[in-house]
Amino acid sequence: MIFARKVWHLLVAIKDGLVLLFMLLFFLLLFGMLSSRPAADRVREGALLLSLNGSVVEEPSSEDPLGMLIGTAAPNKQYRTRDLARAIRLAASDDRIKAVVLDLSRFTGGGIVSMQEVAAAMDAVRAAKKPVLVYAVAYLDDGLMLAAHASEVWLHPMGAAMVMGPGGTTPYYGDLLKRFGVNVHVYKVGTFKDAVEPYLGNQASAPSREARSALYQSVWETWRADVAKARPGANFDLAAKDPVGWIKASNGDGAQAALKAGLVDKLGDRVAFGERVKALVGADPLDEAPGTFAANKPAALLGAHPVESGGDAVAVVTVAGEIVDGDAGPGTAGGDRIADLIDTANTDGAKALVLRVDSPGGSVLASETIRLALERFKANGRPVVVSMANLAASGGYWVSTPAQRIFAEPGTITGSIGIFAVLPTFEKTLAQYGVNSDGVRTTPLSGQPDILGGLTPETDAVLQAAVEQGYTRFLDVVAKSRGKSAAEIDTMAQGRVWDGGTARQKGLVDQFGGLDDAAAWVAKAAKLETWHTEFYGTEPETLAGRVTALLGGGDDAKAATGGDLFATLAARQQLGLDRAASGLARLGQVQGMQAYCLDCAVLDFAPPGDVREGWLARLSMLALQSR
Repeated sequence: MIFARKVWHLLVAIKDGLVLLFMLLFFLLLFGMLSSRPAADRVREGALLLSLNGSVVEEPSSEDPLGMLIGTAAPNKQYRTRDLARAIRLAASDDRIKAVVLDLSRFTGGGIVSMQEVAAAMDAVRAAKKPVLVYAVAYLDDGLMLAAHASEVWLHPMGAAMVMGPGGTTPYYGDLLKRFGVNVHVYKVGTFKDAVEPYLGNQASAPSREARSALYQSVWETWRADVAKARPGANFDLAAKDPVGWIKASNGDGAQAALKAGLVDKLGDRVAFGERVKALVGADPLDEAPGTFAANKPAALLGAHPVESGGDAVAVVTVAGEIVDGDAGPGTAGGDRIADLIDTANTDGAKALVLRVDSPGGSVLASETIRLALERFKANGRPVVVSMANLAASGGYWVSTPAQRIFAEPGTITGSIGIFAVLPTFEKTLAQYGVNSDGVRTTPLSGQPDILGGLTPETDAVLQAAVEQGYTRFLDVVAKSRGKSAAEIDTMAQGRVWDGGTARQKGLVDQFGGLDDAAAWVAKAAKLETWHTEFYGTEPETLAGRVTALLGGGDDAKAATGGDLFATLAARQQLGLDRAASGLARLGQVQGMQAYCLDCAVLDFAPPGDVREGWLARLSMLALQSR
């Protein structure tokens, strides 16, 4: 009877959970229908409020709403760079917007090119004589860059700011793998192609260290020049070069140190900050709580100012995230999906195409699939241009080769022209436990690759030859694109990563400029008099976005306070742990030849998800506990 009662309680709990799930889905759909199309009359006089509770990316990742409901983690919110920048620029010209407010309490960062694009939009608001105010509890590099472009920067009295600079360490698993007898077979071409080094030794090679040092120094100088120009009175160098002395001079008070160095203007909690904004833009008629003010979300402003759609279409297709085989994405560049988008734009009759690239590379086959789709588009006499964002390295450069012109920014990371492949085998591991392999082969390749018995010398030679041929093909497509010989490209290839400025000097990039510059150039090349950009593969906010908001991961005027300096650094620490785990996990993934940039991973800004239980998981647990 006791067993039957427990089974009955379990069935009832499942039934209750399903009922609650379907009720939740119904109300989410209703909420979506009521709020999916922001109208112009929803923009009221007040501030444009951007509560950046997550990261700024080129293309937000798609999420499974059901998985979010039943899972144990809700991902951080991701904000599309161009949407944020456009909303801020609209605030400059919309008379209803009196100020722009950025709450960075839970901001987790973005690439340097993305930060510069948002910062340039902030400058446009200030040029229109409107104030831009920023608030946070803890500022790190990306937040400091945005804050430098504000007219008024606030910091919580118990908060702090830290200038950290790019770079860091990468885990090397070579000794660990040897200890367990894992035989890592590496096939690569490129002296600087260091993505395989973590599996071979316990430290970076001299060429890898040389390339990284040059790259990080360039990115660092770009950051320093930007913040120094935007906020000339601030002493960022003091905070960077002597952080201990800087903090000790203020008796360990990070907020006072930031104030004295000119990194921030005022100290106050969110309520004090809100009261300051209220004095500028007016009170919220629907909320009289302390620190509230009249505010608009970016979606309302964007909805009130629809993008022009007259004239011919210039297609924009985004390659964001790691390039992988198949249909993955958005947020991950599935080669088949991207190729289908390009072919669709071709079929639709788009007069020109901009490929927006923000990727560290990945699968060689998927990169080639995308490249061939671009060649099909060009075969109809239509021009193609590439606009590089934060990253366009390795496979990200491979897909850029069909372009008649390549645009990048000085802070763009590109190059990394090289190829590798990795196959682990475990014959040595098994031998430690008395397990050996034996059999009969009809050819040197019979039964290969044998993950338990090891690889034959002939298999090793064949695989290395395949990688070398892939590298030769990489050189050829780049040489054809850049109007150079393969030998010339080889001198700047070998897997080395370059900053945008150096890449331009070497002829890997044609000119500096953003997405708008690239679109204008390709429209002129297509001889279009009137035109508009049409983004392919850009989905409107889905049910997943609603679920994210309900789980607490969305942007809101009353967002959580966010963590202090220790909590912010702990989040970075978690990101490092996640990166270390994923680096080791790559050994066990099914992958073909890779054109992937390890250096880009060290500069990666994608944050780990906030650990929260999904709603269905919570409800099921409560239902079970109540029985």
